[in-house]
Amino acid sequence: MIPSDFYNDRKFCEHCQAYVSYLQSTDHSYCVQCGRAVRLFSETDWNAFNEALKERRPKGGRPTKERKESA
Repeated sequence: MIPSDFYNDRKFCEHCQAYVSYLQSTDHSYCVQCGRAVRLFSETDWNAFNEALKERRPKGGRPTKERKESA
């Protein structure tokens, strides 16, 4: 994984419909182009990210107990 740096870090701006540079405050991040709040991912990228995670999760539930046969 490549560590991010200040100059190349981007977040998604709904208003600009693009990944943009942003200003970080204690509560939110804001687009440097329009000043509106930004998000980490766009909606389509967020859905794709979650689908990729679902595929990597282990399938199934709790393992079954072995039953002893009674005679």
